[in-house]
Formats: sequence, C-alpha cells, structure tokens
Amino acid sequence: MVQLPAMKYILNKTIKFLPVFFSVLFFSEPASATQTHGGIEGVYAHQFGHLFFLVSMGILVFWLRERDLVKQKGWRFIQYSAIFFILWNFDTFLVHLLDEQLEIINVSKIDAALILVEASRGGRFIEAVYYAAKLDHLFCVPAMWFLYSGLKCLLKESDIDLQEERIQ
Repeated sequence: MVQLPAMKYILNKTIKFLPVFFSVLFFSEPASATQTHGGIEGVYAHQFGHLFFLVSMGILVFWLRERDLVKQKGWRFIQYSAIFFILWNFDTFLVHLLDEQLEIINVSKIDAALILVEASRGGRFIEAVYYAAKLDHLFCVPAMWFLYSGLKCLLKESDIDLQEERIQ
C-alpha cells in the first residue's frame, strides 16, 4: 500500500486525537451549565454588571444612530448586536431576579433530562415567564454573530480603504 504524505499526516493526527476523544467520552463527569453567584452580595454585583452592560449597549445604539454610522453595513450589524445584547441583559436580569433575589422560583431536577419549575407566588404565568427567560441563548448567540459579522465587515472595508490609499 502506497501512502501519500497527506494521508500519512491525517492518519498521524487521527491517532493522536483518539485517546483524547475516548477519555472524554468514557471518563468525563457531568457538567452543569449554570453558575451560582456566591451569596446575595455576588448576585447584586452580578445584577449591577447586567444593568451596566444594558445601559452601555443602549448608549452605543444611540451613538451609532446619532452619527449616522448605521448606513454602513458593519456598523449596522454592530447596532443589531447591541440591541440583542440589550434584550439578553434584560432577560438574564429577570431570571436572576426571579431565581436568586425574590426566590419565588424553585427548580428541582427530576431525572437527567427533566426538571420541575414551580413558582411559590404567581402560579403558572411566572413559571412560563421563567422558563422562556431561561432560553437566553436565543438573544446572546445572535448578538455575538452580529458582532462578529459587523467587525468582519468593518475589517474588510478598512482593507479596501488601505488598498485604495496604496494605489494613489
């Protein structure tokens, strides 16, 4: 059998990767996708961070619109990113408020794939609001995608401007 250099390279990389893959697959521990904030002081500082970020993104949107920068595709994408970050911060602020400050939501794990969300006050409506608000990635992921796309467009535009300057 004749091996080409590219095949040998791929085979070599695959052999090095297999032990890592199998160790992660068979010897990993469950990981929680939530974060606690260490006492009520940590929650207050964390909540203040969300409010600061929310207001900062609002100022950015105002600033971009005031200077008519949103006419450029890159800055328009960054504006969309800021709007989604505003929604994300409001959403996560609400979740922290319900879950950790007001303590009206109780979440208990039934089994590996099932949780029970119960509200001590407010009933089904608060439970539904909390459950929907926990889907914060529906705001955060588009915000990051728009930020990436906006920065990418601005970088491309700046490269074109530099090339035009070099020609002149």
